[in-house]
Amino acid sequence: MTTGELHVTKINNRHMNLVEKLKRIKLTRSFVYAIVGAASYPGLALINSIRIEGTEHLKTLPKKNVLFVSNHQTYFADVITFLHIFCAVKWRKQNRLGIPYYLINPFTNVYFVAAEETMNGSFISRLFKLAGALTIKRTWRADGQEVQRSREESDTQKIDEALNNSWVITFPQGTTKPFAPGRKGTAHIIKNNHPIVVPVVINGFWRAFSKTGLSFKKRGASLSVRFKEPMVIDYTKPVEEILEEVMNAIEQSKEFMHKSKHHLMNMLDK
Repeated sequence: MTTGELHVTKINNRHMNLVEKLKRIKLTRSFVYAIVGAASYPGLALINSIRIEGTEHLKTLPKKNVLFVSNHQTYFADVITFLHIFCAVKWRKQNRLGIPYYLINPFTNVYFVAAEETMNGSFISRLFKLAGALTIKRTWRADGQEVQRSREESDTQKIDEALNNSWVITFPQGTTKPFAPGRKGTAHIIKNNHPIVVPVVINGFWRAFSKTGLSFKKRGASLSVRFKEPMVIDYTKPVEEILEEVMNAIEQSKEFMHKSKHHLMNMLDK
């Protein structure tokens, strides 16, 4: 490594350390929530409509070691919606957002797993990183190309540490493509940490928003978020079986694929 490259690496490391410190400060995250929340609320509740189910399952959850697993339809709108809902539940709202005064004192004890390249893609994504992103390197894709590499231990440690103190949101498929196979990393997290696992099924986001979730594709769309009861998991099972149970719970297994409108539309297009 040249002197110049070493200098750039040191600067990048300092920047990463600063970001990590800032997102652990509640005031920083509250500020980011207020900005992102105010900007995103109209798209969720005014320009489009949202139906929320199952928030009664959130009220009795402990403050830490809770893992939310969900299907994935946009890079950011999915997570932003979860944050809105968690904040609303903190203010004792059930299955609705209502007026977003909950952004005055938001629920910030939650992190979300996101691809490193996605969170470094723009100014908005870098700002949103301060809301509690646990950035990881994809083991199967990088810079738009298919790759094969092993999991980085530091990525796993980030998630483990977050679960020790907070809630964590993750998307087992790691992609917005419907019915893509789940990644074993999620099952390893479950097996190693024994968290309470809450499955979430979302729909309509792919219709309403662009792939990033930062611009509209359609107005007047119906969005839905359904929180299911926490899963009953045998943590001694192999990761393959745990992953299969998770994929069934978030309705992204082969069984659900054949029932899906996505699948029917694809079949008609052929």
